[in-house]
Amino acid sequence: MDLFDLLMQRRSVRNFEARPIPDEIVDRLVQAANNAPSGGNIQPLSIVLVQAAENRARLAELVGEQPWVRNAPLSMIFCLDFHRVKRWAALNDTEFLGERAFSHFLIAYADLMAAAQTVTVLAESLGIGSVYVGTIQSNVGAAREVFELPEHVLPLMVLTLGYPKTVPHRIPKLKPEVIVHREKYRASSDAEIAAAFDAKYGAFDRKDESYLEKAFIEAVEADKQGGDGWSRMTMKEMTRLEISNNAQFLFRFRYPAEEMVKLNARIIDSFRRAGFDFFGEE
Repeated sequence: MDLFDLLMQRRSVRNFEARPIPDEIVDRLVQAANNAPSGGNIQPLSIVLVQAAENRARLAELVGEQPWVRNAPLSMIFCLDFHRVKRWAALNDTEFLGERAFSHFLIAYADLMAAAQTVTVLAESLGIGSVYVGTIQSNVGAAREVFELPEHVLPLMVLTLGYPKTVPHRIPKLKPEVIVHREKYRASSDAEIAAAFDAKYGAFDRKDESYLEKAFIEAVEADKQGGDGWSRMTMKEMTRLEISNNAQFLFRFRYPAEEMVKLNARIIDSFRRAGFDFFGEE
């Protein structure tokens, strides 16, 4: 299979076999992450490998009791790490102030995600499935304590991996022509935007549980793995909130707009407790 076909068939996998990933394969995944692009080749990245059952369970608690995190043989916590860079700078009689420079943060986060996606692609080529788990960002403080992360280290993304037991057949995406702009940004009309998302999600029916397979597959997979009625709770909340279309499902239920804004304070506070201070006024 060529690389394009591999990328086109990739799906987020949440249902894994119990068998572990061999150490030599884990080492190859780590080497690939280490060889990913990095701004200035500074490599402000650390990866915590979580394989022990008790630590997988603790990580699952931190990310909202997602059962695949508990059940998968490996999770990799990708951490933005200015601790190591600052110490190296000090050892060489200079100063690194990445924790105060938002530009450094943005570059480092891009490095982190480039490394994680490199792992995803290599894993896919080796028959290993993966899923990103970003909810650790809302529990940074507790994660830093559990995994003993020092000052100036932020756990910002979890990549959970294992041999797939099942793989979703499809996942709705916008058509390429919706996201691609030639030379200049082309503003779409209201009708074009509506049509693009209608084509992506299809008809909305909050009474049809198969809707969750394309809009909230996490609930379906959680139920399969002993989750506490995720699908039932989702359908109940959709009714209570009187959700009547796909956008409302996303921004009233999955990512409630006001709650996402309120989360700013918690994230900023956890960053400050980790020694980051690029939110203050200069």
